[in-house]
Amino acid sequence: MSEVLYRKYRPQDFGEIVGQKSVVEVLRASILKNRIAHAYLFSGPAGTGKTTVARIFARAANCLEDSPEKRPCNKCEICKEFFSGVGLDLIEIDAASSRGVDEIRSLREGIRSLPFRAKYKVYIIDEVHMLTKEAFNALLKTLEEPPAHVIFILATTELEKVLDTIISRTQHFEFRKIMEEDIQKALDMIVRKEKIKVDEEILSIISVLASGSLRDAESMLDQALAASVGELEEEEIRKLFGVPARDLLLGMTKAILERDIKSALWIVHKSSEEEVDQKSFLKLLIRNFRFMLYLKIDPAYEKELANFISESELNAMKNFAKENDIKKFETVLNNLNDAYPLLKIAYLQQLPLELAILKIAGQ
Repeated sequence: MSEVLYRKYRPQDFGEIVGQKSVVEVLRASILKNRIAHAYLFSGPAGTGKTTVARIFARAANCLEDSPEKRPCNKCEICKEFFSGVGLDLIEIDAASSRGVDEIRSLREGIRSLPFRAKYKVYIIDEVHMLTKEAFNALLKTLEEPPAHVIFILATTELEKVLDTIISRTQHFEFRKIMEEDIQKALDMIVRKEKIKVDEEILSIISVLASGSLRDAESMLDQALAASVGELEEEEIRKLFGVPARDLLLGMTKAILERDIKSALWIVHKSSEEEVDQKSFLKLLIRNFRFMLYLKIDPAYEKELANFISESELNAMKNFAKENDIKKFETVLNNLNDAYPLLKIAYLQQLPLELAILKIAGQ
C-alpha cells in the first residue's frame, strides 16, 4: 500500500513549512537563542501545519546537534526517536478522544518525572478546545507552575472555545490559511518528485478548492491520482470534484457583468443538472472576478495570472476588465462574497448564487 501524499511529504524541518513564515521565524529564533517557553498555543484552520510545526519544534528543542542553526537535524538519536514515534519524551494527546479530567490528572502525574532521554518532555495536545471544563481547570493548574523539564504545545482549530486564562499562560501563534499560490507550488513540487504529468491548471483548481489547507489539497491530489488512468486530465478532475467547465464559468461571468438575469439563472440551472458543486462554482466565480479587478487596476498582473489560468481564460478576463469599471467588479464581489457563507444553510444549494445574481442586476 502506497503512503498517502500528505504523510509522505509532511515537512521535516522549519525550512519546509509552507505559508507560515512569521510563526516559523519566531520559533526558529527561540531555538537559536535558547529562549524556550514552557507553553505554546497554535491556533488556526485545519490543515495549515499546527501539529507538523509542533513536532518539528519538539525535535528542535531536544536535538543533540551542536549547531542551533541546524536543529532539528533529524539524524541524532533523539530526532530519530521523536520522528519514528517511539520516543518516550514526546507525548501526543488527542483532546477529542481524551477530553476528561482524569486524562489531565494522569498527565499532571506524568510531568513530575524527569525525561527519559531528552532534555524536555514535550506534550502536544491536539484540538485542546475539546477538553471539558473540569479538564481545562486541571490543565490550568499545570500551566501555572510547570516543571522546567516540560514543554506544552496546545493546538486548536477553535480558539474562541479555549479559556482566556489558558491563552494568557501560553505563547500564542496564529496559523493563517495558506495562499493559493503557495499551495500550488507545493503541489507542483510533489508531482515533479512523483514524476507525474499534470497540467498546471489542474493544480490551480485543487489549490482553490482546498480553501487554504495544504493537507486538504494533498488529499485531493491523492484522490485525483487514484481515480485517474494514466495522465491526469483536466476534464476528469472537474467531474471528480464537481468543478464547472470553463465555458460555464465564462458564460456566467459575461451574464453577470451584462446583468443578463435570464442567461445567468439558466447557467445556474444547467450547472445543477451537470452535478456541479455550487460551492466550487461560487469559489471560482469569486476568484475570477477578483482576478479581473486586479487586471483592471494593473494590467501587469497578467504575468502573475498566467500561472493559474489558461490562456483563453486570461484573454477573456482581460477583455472583461477593459469593458467594465472598478465599481462594477466591487459590486459583484461584495454580493458573491456575501452569498458564500449562506451555502451552509440554504434550502437549495444553488439558491444563494441565484439571489446574488438578482441583487447584482438590481444595483
